[in-house]
This record gives sequence, C-alpha cells and structure tokens, in this order.
Amino acid sequence: MKTIHRNPDVMWREEADALARVREALDRGEAVEETGTSVLFSGGTMLSLNYLGTEIWKLCDGRTPEGIVAELLPQFEVDEAVLREDVQAFLDELAVKGFIRYAQ
Repeated sequence: MKTIHRNPDVMWREEADALARVREALDRGEAVEETGTSVLFSGGTMLSLNYLGTEIWKLCDGRTPEGIVAELLPQFEVDEAVLREDVQAFLDELAVKGFIRYAQ
C-alpha cells in the first residue's frame, strides 16, 4: 500500500491568525473553503492551502490515503466517500506539483 510523504525540500508555514479565524467561523457554521491557512513554497512555486488542505498536508507523514481519511473524518461533517474523493484529488494535485511523494 502506498504511503505519502511531504517533499523535504518544500518549505511551509501555517498561518496562526488565519487558522484561528477559520476555526471560529467553523464554530459558527460558516463556509471557510476559500480561506487560506497555510502556504507551501517549492522551486519558485507557492501554493496557498485552505483548512482541509492544511490538515491533509500535515498528515502526509507516511500515512496511506485511507489513514488520512480515517483521521480527518471525525473532524469534518462530510460523507466518507466525498472526503475520500476530495483527499485523493488533493493528493494527486500535490504529487503532480512535486510537493509530496508516494512510497511503497
């Protein structure tokens, strides 16, 4: 089974103020998909991640995609199949851009 690892050459920073605002908005039931909570930098490319993207990124520590979904499912009010699809699509995007690597 494939495990996912962050590319060690990627610099990243979680934005504490934005993260706090997003958590407060979530507590109020507001949508936060468009709010960036972290930034990735690699090879001249910068990528801003929303809350879900940030949480997925932090779990790219040798887990499988299924392990990431299992960890996130209790945190988000979403159908498991939808979350699995979103996680895989995001991982695919990160892999194409070289931000993560798969290992066997």
